[in-house]
Amino acid sequence: QTPSGKYYVSVVCEVPEMECSFSENRTICLDLGVKDYCVTNEKVHYPNPKPLEAALKQLKREQRCLSRKTKGSHRYERQRVKTARLHERIVNIRTDYQQKLSTAIIREASVIGTESLQVKELLMQDDTYLSRRISDCAWGEFLRQLKYKAQWYGRKLIQADPHFPSSQLCSVCGHPNPAVKDLSVRTWTCPVCGIVHDRDENAAMNIEHEIIRILAMRQ
Repeated sequence: QTPSGKYYVSVVCEVPEMECSFSENRTICLDLGVKDYCVTNEKVHYPNPKPLEAALKQLKREQRCLSRKTKGSHRYERQRVKTARLHERIVNIRTDYQQKLSTAIIREASVIGTESLQVKELLMQDDTYLSRRISDCAWGEFLRQLKYKAQWYGRKLIQADPHFPSSQLCSVCGHPNPAVKDLSVRTWTCPVCGIVHDRDENAAMNIEHEIIRILAMRQ
């Protein structure tokens, strides 16, 4: 039973092996972010639905209303269920988007490359606003879905080292630019080769280079 009063039943059954057509020898690498949910090495931007941010004003109002009710009363219970349903709706929007996006990516490629995010460290920052937006993305759940779907469909899911500086390297000449550590820098020009980079697109291409290197080492 969920806090909103709904019941769910799980049924275990055997199913035949799933078949899924996909592009042979196609590698899709993802740079996960907050502005866009993820950007691929093919410069495809997937928008971030931001379900918590969209419902935050209403959620604050409902929680404030709940705090004014007498605990144990009928009005408190009605407001508690109303607040729980709003939380449930936020989770459902996020989960639906992640399931559809992860399935679409798995169907399109035989190799999927991502970065290894240390989400707990990111959430320990002093910036409360940024921490809330990171929590709203739920990257850990998205990567979990990619992992088990890759196993289902026989894909290769490879993750780059957590300390790999994907955003700071020029994807053309490899020159490191420490100034890109500032998250407000969305575009930058390489001082060596003069190429203008979009922060997320450049990171996705660097992840692709790293994934290709890891694949070559494993062969």
